[in-house]
Amino acid sequence: MTATSVQVLLFASAREAAGNVSSVECSFGADEIADTATLRRQLADRYPKLAPLVMDESSLTLAVNEEYVPEGETIVLKTGDTVALIPPISGG
Repeated sequence: MTATSVQVLLFASAREAAGNVSSVECSFGADEIADTATLRRQLADRYPKLAPLVMDESSLTLAVNEEYVPEGETIVLKTGDTVALIPPISGG
């Protein structure tokens, strides 16, 4: 098994919680499971202020390669994937 690297895009409150970082590369070692659940934990560890949002699936939606990840599902990631963190949108 080889290492996996994905690009993560952060929007709105997710970007603010990560210190105004709009994109970051996340890597998974050959011995790690490269999936959306592991990615959430990795981002929570890297950005503690983002942790409450990123670990709450009902508050932060993920999209992998422009396809939404349904709440409660885990998607396997592969090198070159782009994952967007999409926080709740408010407004009228």
